[in-house]
Amino acid sequence: MRTIDPAKHAARRQHIVNAACELFATQGFERTTTAQICKAAGMSSGNVFHYFPNKRAIFIALLQDDKDEKAERLAAAKAGADPWAALLDVVRFLAAPAAEPLAPPLAMEAMLQAHRDPELAELLSQDNTDELTVITELLTKAAAAGRIDPDLDPGHAASWVMALITSMYTSAATEPSFDPAGQLPTLLLILERFLRGEPHEHRTGGAPPRETNASAVAR
Repeated sequence: MRTIDPAKHAARRQHIVNAACELFATQGFERTTTAQICKAAGMSSGNVFHYFPNKRAIFIALLQDDKDEKAERLAAAKAGADPWAALLDVVRFLAAPAAEPLAPPLAMEAMLQAHRDPELAELLSQDNTDELTVITELLTKAAAAGRIDPDLDPGHAASWVMALITSMYTSAATEPSFDPAGQLPTLLLILERFLRGEPHEHRTGGAPPRETNASAVAR
């Protein structure tokens, strides 16, 4: 029996996934054929099927492409000494791929296919749970350390953090003028003001908001 080189095997699998990536992003899962993937990869169907049993397996491998890196980043965030800094790092990490041209349409396609594929839905649900769990833990620690508003429910707040991150992908996929990289600082500022519960000027030592005539009269 021929000995399999693990590194070479992994490289071939990755090559196939990379070749399929643009097809799935631009055409969708249903309209992408195995023949198209083989052509894009420059491989015969027999060769491709040596590494993946079917098109669906390639699609799932593509969605799980960053699984190890994500696990490492989430674990590092949980172990960090500063939960607030760790939270912002997690948000940047999860939102940053929205600026890549293919990531938003792939995310939309994954959500669409999850409605038709229970196994895929379970995989995406587990990914979401892992992220939500870490964000909730970081918010709990940050509240205990006095870094965020203690009146916020960490679980509920974590759900809103996740929703804002998801909106980066949906907006990028559906609005041609939306600039994810340019919007990321705004997302972070929104989260900071929401979670800390105080105006930006007060935190940075600047002057408080100038009182308007209307507010003076109301007082």
